[in-house]
Amino acid sequence: MAVEEYYPLFETRRAKGRLIYIIFSFSLFVGICFIWFYRVSHIPREGEDGKWAWIGLLCAELWFGLYWLLRHPFRWNPVFRQPFRHKLSQRYEKILPRVDIFVCTADPGIEPPVMVINTVLSVVAYDYPPEKLSVYLSDDAASDITFYALLEASIFAKHWLPFCKKFKVEPTSPAAYFKSMASSTPPNNAKELSTIKKLYQDMESRIENAAKAGQVPEEVRSKHKGFSQWDSYSSRRDHDTILQILLHGKDSSAKDVDGHVMPVLVYLAREKRPQVAHNFKAGAMNSLIRVSSMISNGEIILNVDCDMYSNNSQSLRDALCFFMDEVKGHEIAFVQTPQCFENVTKNDLYGGALRVIYEVEFLGLDGLGGPMYIGTGCFHRRETLCGRKSKDQYKNDWNENKNIDHMKEASLHELEEKSKALASCTYEENTLWGKEMGLQYGCSVEDVITGLSIKCRGWKSVYYNPQRKAFLGVAPTTLPEALVQHKRWSEGGFQIVLSKYSPAWCAYGLVGPGLQMAYCYYNLWVLLSLPTLYYCIIPSLYLLKGIPLFPQMSSPWFVPFVYVMLGDSSYCLLEFLWSGGTIQGWWNDLRMWLYKRTSSYLFALVDTIKKFSGFSESAFVISAKVAEEKVSQRYEEDVMEFGNSSPMLTLLATLALLDLFCLLGMLLKQVFITEGGLRICETMALQVLLSGVLVLINAPVYQGLYLRKDKGRLPISVAVKSTALALGACVLFVAIG
Repeated sequence: MAVEEYYPLFETRRAKGRLIYIIFSFSLFVGICFIWFYRVSHIPREGEDGKWAWIGLLCAELWFGLYWLLRHPFRWNPVFRQPFRHKLSQRYEKILPRVDIFVCTADPGIEPPVMVINTVLSVVAYDYPPEKLSVYLSDDAASDITFYALLEASIFAKHWLPFCKKFKVEPTSPAAYFKSMASSTPPNNAKELSTIKKLYQDMESRIENAAKAGQVPEEVRSKHKGFSQWDSYSSRRDHDTILQILLHGKDSSAKDVDGHVMPVLVYLAREKRPQVAHNFKAGAMNSLIRVSSMISNGEIILNVDCDMYSNNSQSLRDALCFFMDEVKGHEIAFVQTPQCFENVTKNDLYGGALRVIYEVEFLGLDGLGGPMYIGTGCFHRRETLCGRKSKDQYKNDWNENKNIDHMKEASLHELEEKSKALASCTYEENTLWGKEMGLQYGCSVEDVITGLSIKCRGWKSVYYNPQRKAFLGVAPTTLPEALVQHKRWSEGGFQIVLSKYSPAWCAYGLVGPGLQMAYCYYNLWVLLSLPTLYYCIIPSLYLLKGIPLFPQMSSPWFVPFVYVMLGDSSYCLLEFLWSGGTIQGWWNDLRMWLYKRTSSYLFALVDTIKKFSGFSESAFVISAKVAEEKVSQRYEEDVMEFGNSSPMLTLLATLALLDLFCLLGMLLKQVFITEGGLRICETMALQVLLSGVLVLINAPVYQGLYLRKDKGRLPISVAVKSTALALGACVLFVAIG
């Protein structure tokens, strides 16, 4: 009997030019070694100026070099994935698995209900058999207004789904779709479009009116039994489980206007009590995993943040190509898509797009065993989230009937009551949930440690970055928002390093060394703060005093410094341009690289030390998803938004002014006081260059301090404090000398 020919459901291609990159990176490493040797062999003798500053630079450059090494393994073997969804349809259309989609929200003030339901509607409208699709909204604020918004969305969906199917709508978020149509030529379906848009606007108006009033209209509450569950509600941190199945096949009314079955739609607010830890988003996800196992039990789980709407209705089928491939599918635990944003400007003022991470580094991670789980836009195999280990003989039988037979005869009310017990705040006591089952607890970046623990059980992951992005969200539109977001990420990453989940030892022998190094590369962000601060302060201060800390231009040791600086900067620029960025965007990204290291990572380091010393507890910070009109306007114009006074902004302004005062002080001293004129530019060229670049990169800070008059400028209090601190530091340093 002839062996049936195998046609894969996806293709893997390796990137070209890897050898050139390896040779280039090796040459840079040789240059770094020369710099290290120079520092060690030229330490000033006892009594000479700058000895301790020199030793400090040696320590900083040692750490920069070692950290630089961590970034290379996942640049040596990037891979590209291409699914073949037409083959999936030909082979498995009749036995496609059930899919459960989790949307998480936690604060209706920061995450407006209208935005949340747009995300829900976008995934409800996936191009997928509706009887095999279930969507769950987890509301950790237990807001009756969010529930009301979802109730309105369930009614609107009866019109929206047929419209999307008939006209092949992309994207399937109503707000995003209508926005895209406003700037395009009049469509052929103008009448239908006008009708559906009117329905949406009416729904949006009702929800926003309820949100402004702070309560759901009484006539609406009386018409739907679900609102009665708020009778026992005390606060968002003290309430019973609230669960309502809004759409389900058991309900004859759960059909669209064309008479077709609709996906299951469920609202869940898990039980919370003040004395019981709720474990933030990880706890919400684990409740969803258990509740969904009772109601729909989909083999595949997709989780998205409430601001990440579906931009590609085919992405679900694309992800299934990886899971259902006959040869390699059984190895894959999750398929991660990039976190992309609809509001990123051309020059990406705050570096929110993370271009190099998603367009370069994650491709390399895929070549090492798979990307990390980043908490949104991720398709999971349910059994891996529930703790299953990968075994060589494991094969998933997609023909196997996995219906939840024990619930077939149950009514919707019985189904709701039995599911509520699974979301109890005491359900996880004396269980493996949060340890070996579900998302892991004990860290603010629960997604990363969960993905790593899955890898340690023998599974792999896949990175899928389609041309039409799978999901689009909202990036920070102010500098403080961006800095706070990175503080949370970096703090969580460093907590992983110090915990039992550390990739340095927890993953040893369970994942490849390249993947270990990659995880460490992201988790050690905070340790870049002190060396970067040192490099921003000490060379500038010593420039002011005329003490060289780098080789002069006539020295042969000048060459490795210049080669490493120009070589690495040129490569990073080319990499950024290849990722779809612009030269101005690269400059903005470089500025944010500096700001994150000298503020976000520094404060993350301090808070982590305080936490491990018992002086503070972990907190989960939610980023704002909606900006004021003037703020959005300045963001579109690439004008930096500083906002209110904060320690981070004071620190950034002080550092910027310190570099400016040192550079100006050196120039004035050389021109008007010292007889040598500008000869210092030959003896201290690298220090002058470093200070000059720092001053140029901080131009928006100087504008925000002294030139701008709008509300986005730096507050006067910050200007006064930072000016006094920077001048005081310069005067004190010169006086001590």
